[in-house]
Parts: sequence; C-alpha cells; structure tokens
Amino acid sequence: MGQFQEWKTQSIRSAAILTTGYVAGTVLSNVELSNQLVVLVDYTKGSLDDIRVKVEFSSDNTNWYQETFGAISATVETISLGEHKLVSTGKYRLPIEVKDRYIRVSVKGTGTVTNSSCTLDAVIGVS
Repeated sequence: MGQFQEWKTQSIRSAAILTTGYVAGTVLSNVELSNQLVVLVDYTKGSLDDIRVKVEFSSDNTNWYQETFGAISATVETISLGEHKLVSTGKYRLPIEVKDRYIRVSVKGTGTVTNSSCTLDAVIGVS
C-alpha cells in the first residue's frame, strides 16, 4: 500500500511579458514542512533568445540564498550560483529539493521581449 503524499499548487506569476531584469514572483511561505518543490513554467518564446529562472531560499524572508549547481573535475567540485535556462517555447517542470521556510522564484528574458510570455506555478509537497 502506498504512502499518502500531501501537496498543494500555488501561483507564483501570472502570464505576462518578460523583462530583461529579474522579476520575483509571489514568495512561497511556510513551506518548511515540505521537501519538494516543482516549478511549472509555461513559456512562450516570442522574439527572446531564452529565459532564465532563478530560485532563492530563506529562513527569515530577509536573507536570501540562491540555488547552486556543482561541476566535478577530478576530485574537486566547483559550486556556482545557478539559473535554469530555457530556450524554446514549452511547458517545463523543474523539480527542486527544499528545506526552507521561504522560497522566491524570479524570471527574466534575454534578447528582445516582444511577444514573450511566462507563467510560473509551484507544486509544493512531501515525498
């Protein structure tokens, strides 16, 4: 018999034309009892080169820590501040492990923003 899994969906950003600077969506709060976040991105490219999605975490809604990615070469891992780069129109699913009280997701476009659009939703839960 499977384990019961709780989850909820929350809007982060309604459909809107992108800008070339990061714009934060609605801050997700009181999610510290969850361990999984899935960011759902509905992206229309228009004239853009691509979009970038940045995810940040905080325990106090004041001090923010950006998601990081690691690259391993030989026995050394190099950690860099992370962004998710999306290059084509589509509906994307970005799974992210969490253990934070607040989460902020921001998005920006690179290139010409004409006819672009992006909607962000969050699925938050426990696995």
